[in-house]
Amino acid sequence: MGNPEDARIPEGAQIPEGAVKPEEQRLGPVLRRRDQVQPGTTDQRLLDTEGDSEWVHTDPWRVMRIQSEFVEGFGALAELPSAISVFGSARTPAGGPEYEAGVRIGKALVEAGFAVITGGGPGAMEAANKGAREANGVSVGLGIELPFESGLNPHVDIGVNFRYFFVRKTMFVKYAQGFVVLPGGLGTLDELFEALTLVQTGKVTRFPIVLFGTAYWGGLVDWLRDTVVAGGKASERDLMLFHVTDDVEEAVRLVTKEVGR
Repeated sequence: MGNPEDARIPEGAQIPEGAVKPEEQRLGPVLRRRDQVQPGTTDQRLLDTEGDSEWVHTDPWRVMRIQSEFVEGFGALAELPSAISVFGSARTPAGGPEYEAGVRIGKALVEAGFAVITGGGPGAMEAANKGAREANGVSVGLGIELPFESGLNPHVDIGVNFRYFFVRKTMFVKYAQGFVVLPGGLGTLDELFEALTLVQTGKVTRFPIVLFGTAYWGGLVDWLRDTVVAGGKASERDLMLFHVTDDVEEAVRLVTKEVGR
């Protein structure tokens, strides 16, 4: 342990009179030595109501927040019936053809026996939630803390707001039996390619992915086939991981068939 006289006591540390700061400190699985030894104990810092509140912004505390988000999400969604996650742009205008397609998809999924999960926002997400609610189904919204989002849309019956994208993504996949993807932007593409990767690598099985809107998705499919696959960066069978359609009934039939309904 070395000479205890060499161990310096930081200013303001709560250490009994006559004691010296140790050169080695074990805090659960963490080992701290020399200048990295912290004053006081974990219990002391917990029970001490005074002092700096900066600790709530540290990475160890974030782990607890992440854990709490998983617990809240699992608890809220554990008793959902079979569900399909529907993705699409928050910028889809209400009343337009893409919005109305989202409403029809939400209704059709409920009629096929599914709950509907979306990101809970406006646009295409709101449309799918609206369709699910109008069909008297379970309408779920998984929101995310963003500076430009206005909160969950009014058609959400079960809503959970998350701080962390990766926790939210886990909920989309864990509690859904498939994805229907309406035209969308970067967030939609993020969810789409994560799902494709999970299926491609066998992390999830029997997970249908339907892209709705051949005109919108056609260029992406062409690029995957003519550039990615042709360049040897993916295999031809990876193009079988998803389906493209313009028909609401076909979209629902595809997810229903692949999950064994």
